[in-house]
This record gives sequence, structure tokens and C-alpha cells, in this order.
Amino acid sequence: MQLFKSKSKVFNQLEFRKTLNLFTLLFPATFWLILFLIIPLIIVLVYSFLERGTYGGVEWIFTLEHYLRLVKPIYWVVFFRSLWLALLTTFACLIVGYPLAFFIATRSPRWRNVLLLLVIIPFWTNFLVRIYAWIIVLRQEGVVNVLFQSLNIIDQPLDLLFTSFAVSIGLVYGYLPFMILPLYATIERFDFSFIEAAQDLGANDLRTLLRVVLPLTTRGMLAGSLLVFIPAVGEFITPDILGGAKTLMMGNLVQNQFLSARNWPFGSVLSMVMMAIVLAPILISFRLAEDRQT
Repeated sequence: MQLFKSKSKVFNQLEFRKTLNLFTLLFPATFWLILFLIIPLIIVLVYSFLERGTYGGVEWIFTLEHYLRLVKPIYWVVFFRSLWLALLTTFACLIVGYPLAFFIATRSPRWRNVLLLLVIIPFWTNFLVRIYAWIIVLRQEGVVNVLFQSLNIIDQPLDLLFTSFAVSIGLVYGYLPFMILPLYATIERFDFSFIEAAQDLGANDLRTLLRVVLPLTTRGMLAGSLLVFIPAVGEFITPDILGGAKTLMMGNLVQNQFLSARNWPFGSVLSMVMMAIVLAPILISFRLAEDRQT
């Protein structure tokens, strides 16, 4: 009986140490998330139900008036434009990034490292500098118009800058590496013997791609799509620089409400709506991952 009690005591001590070690490992990340994510999110949610202050800030009076403002068509135009540009950016990055990631993953280790370095190099330059560089490329006296006019393709300069096209170009350029890197990580682990097996069974290149390669690299496509779509929805720098006042996105609305209009409650409402839009594809991707595992 005494031996059983001593073993139980030792077991409880081991369990306590495991729990303490687990708590020690999880506490920094948990504390960081609570302090810089959960608490600010709760503050934004509370502010969305309060009255606007006279000179900014909030007054502690409960109201739903800011949520009722969302029924105005002007805001839904901005919401759908943001969703459309984010989806277009994600699709374009996938179309361009998948072949590039496949090409990099199938090179020799020496060239693979060089090509990956070329993908990462843009991150060494400030994002604002890279976006401002597109103004030189797309303006009426820019590289594109000068080149087209010198080749006699156009007679008059094209209005490329301050359009949705310019914003799309900037978004694709800015977020393309976020698509390439997870795709590369997935394709690198791909077993290429499956391709040989499919071809031995009579499948052509297109059928092998659709029935073998794409299904087995779905995780990389989902991860890259999320990494592109989520920041693209809330983007405000690229539309502000390349789109001007003609191409407002949700991020621009939030920025204007907090900084220019100083309407913190309505800015909080827009932030909550944008977060809900961002959470939707995340939940869908989790559900698709669960279905694939089952």
C-alpha cells in the first residue's frame, strides 16, 4: 500500500512538471496574443457600439447607428471592389506563381537556391519604394507608354496610373512571393514517381496535371491563397498610391475614418466587417482540410 502511494506521488509530480513545462512554453505566445490581438479586438468591438466623440475618440453611449450606416450602397461598392481585387490578385498570383514554383522545385539544388534568392530579394527593399517605382513605369511619360509609342503600338499615352488595373498590378507584384514560397515548399516534397506511374498507365500531361499533381499540392495552393487574399483585402497603401481617390478599398475606408474623419466607432465597424470577410476563407480552408483528412 505504501509503495502504491509513493508511485502515485511520483506520478503526480511528473504530471505537474509536464504541465508546468507546457505552461512555460505556451505562456509567452499566449500572453503576446492576448495583449496585442485579443484585447485590441475587444476594444475595437466595444468602440463599434459607442457614440462618436466631438473631437475624435468615443462617448460611452450605446448605439447601433454606425452598423445601420452599412446599408448605404457606397460602402457595399467598396466592399465588393475590395473582394474582387483581392480574389483577382489571388488568382493571378496562383496562375503566375504555380509554374514558377514548380520550375524552381525541379531545378538542381544550386540553381534552386539562386532562384529562391531572386524571389526573396524584393523583400530587401522597402515596400513603399517598390510601389512608388510603379508610378514611373505606369505614368503617361513612363516606361510602358514610351515603349509602346516607340514601337508605334499606340498614338496617345494610355491612362494606366490611378486605375483599378494599376492597383491590381501593384497587388500582384507585392504579394506574388507569398504565393510562390508555400507552393515551392509543397512541390519540393512532392513524390515525382507518381507522375511516372500516371504516364505509365496512359495519362497524358494534362490529365496527369489535373488528376495527380494539382490534388497532391492543394495544401500549398490553399496556404498561398490565404497568405495573398487576407492582406490584399485590407490593403490601403497600394490603392492609395496607384489608385488615387478612384480606387478606394476597405483598408482606405478604415484609415480615413480613424485618421481623417476621426470617427472611431464607424472605423471600428468597418474593421469588424473586414475581419469577418477575412475569417470566411480561413474557416472554409480549415473545413476543406478536415474533409480531405477524413
